[in-house]
Amino acid sequence: MTHTGRGTPKVAKTNSVVKKVVMAVSGIVMLLYLVAHVVGNLKVFAGRDSFNSYSEWIRTVGEPAVPHQTVLTIVRIVLVVAVVAHFWAAVSLWRQAKKARPQAYVTKKSVAQSYASRTMRWGGVIVLLFIIWHILDLTVGAVNPDGTDSTPYDRLVASFQNPFITAFYVVALILLGMHLRHGIWSVTQTLGQSNRRRERTVNAFALVFSTLLIGGFLLVPFSVLFGLVD
Repeated sequence: MTHTGRGTPKVAKTNSVVKKVVMAVSGIVMLLYLVAHVVGNLKVFAGRDSFNSYSEWIRTVGEPAVPHQTVLTIVRIVLVVAVVAHFWAAVSLWRQAKKARPQAYVTKKSVAQSYASRTMRWGGVIVLLFIIWHILDLTVGAVNPDGTDSTPYDRLVASFQNPFITAFYVVALILLGMHLRHGIWSVTQTLGQSNRRRERTVNAFALVFSTLLIGGFLLVPFSVLFGLVD
């Protein structure tokens, strides 16, 4: 006698909910970091000294109560944990869904499923690779044209004066924006803060917020590339 269960086992459902919550919370942590990061980036328009002073200030927060870079190190650890947790939850949910439905549908509901939703997985991978490059380029200076001994301002200018690096940065940020737009909507679903009546408002907010955030990030490389910042 063959048993045909009509629903997903309770344990599997619980695991899915936990993973979605992990993804939502880790996404919120990264989003807050991005907001703080874009505010810091825009200080480049105040000039070299202001930007370099800001870069030094974030390393001295908490002194003399705590040693140099303690707060910054904690922030970085929290961010790394959030990125790893987000990536783990995304891969786990994808594998779980694939296992539950090993064969793809013959007809896909492309109208209901947005382009950003369909590219979340690969967009996330590209963004992850971009983060690694970004750290090696602007934070560490290992792959930066000005090297590791230059100031944060000089590394930023040297990097974005290269049109190829700027193009890569722009593509990655556009993908990040798409990821954010869909992610904000998903967070409201996961945390139970959305319904059919609110869906339009949530989608509009996600689009506007993502556009403004990514636009803020893009201002810097374009300003350097076109000579407004040098």
